[in-house]
Amino acid sequence: MNQDTMEFVIYMIHACANKWHLSPKQVYHKLQETGCIDGYLVPNYDILHTQGSGYLIDDIAEYLRIRGVAV
Repeated sequence: MNQDTMEFVIYMIHACANKWHLSPKQVYHKLQETGCIDGYLVPNYDILHTQGSGYLIDDIAEYLRIRGVAV
């Protein structure tokens, strides 16, 4: 993972944490346990980083819901 991708992932963790009223640590664990970081955010960085954060937060929430994780 390069620095730009890492900064994007960190930004999204914090954005989700703010929206979902969770700590960044809680969000990180949810994303890790579902494979969202390594299986979705990192491989699709080139496309995802051009999207608005509101859209991405909703998209990540849907990714988690499909995998049985509530936010």
